[in-house]
Amino acid sequence: MGRLCNLNFVASVCTCIFLVAGQMHAQEVIPPSDVVIDDDYRINTPLTSALPDPFRGLETFIDRKLGNCVACHSNFDVAAMQFLGEIGPNLDWIGDRLSEEEIRAILVDSKMVLGSGTVMPAFYTDRVGNRTLEAFKGKTILTALQVEDVVAYLSSLSQESGFDGVD
Repeated sequence: MGRLCNLNFVASVCTCIFLVAGQMHAQEVIPPSDVVIDDDYRINTPLTSALPDPFRGLETFIDRKLGNCVACHSNFDVAAMQFLGEIGPNLDWIGDRLSEEEIRAILVDSKMVLGSGTVMPAFYTDRVGNRTLEAFKGKTILTALQVEDVVAYLSSLSQESGFDGVD
């Protein structure tokens, strides 16, 4: 009986440690309805407290089932890919032309930043568009972390940083 009590005590302590550690590492996320684009077309606060990763951002950028950015854009990282789009601007050195805050705003709600006529999707808004299918109403295209990863990737495309892409 004493050994069983000790095992229960150890299990309880481990459970508490696990729960506390989980809460310490839980990421905070700003819901799409709470995101604010300021008058200068910037979003100054990251969408999540999780650390962004430019390599994951590149993966989202080229993934045709996620960001699918290559349907409209190219840059030196993806120049060797087939079927790159030419509708949107080339994003070589975009990190020199736009701030992280500006890139974030464009990704979150391109219609608000670039105008309603843009064909670029709004990747992190729950606002219903003109032709939104019922199954997608209230959902975002990308998660907050995926947006921040793409922001990190595009911001890294900077001559100043000395980074010329993910090789």
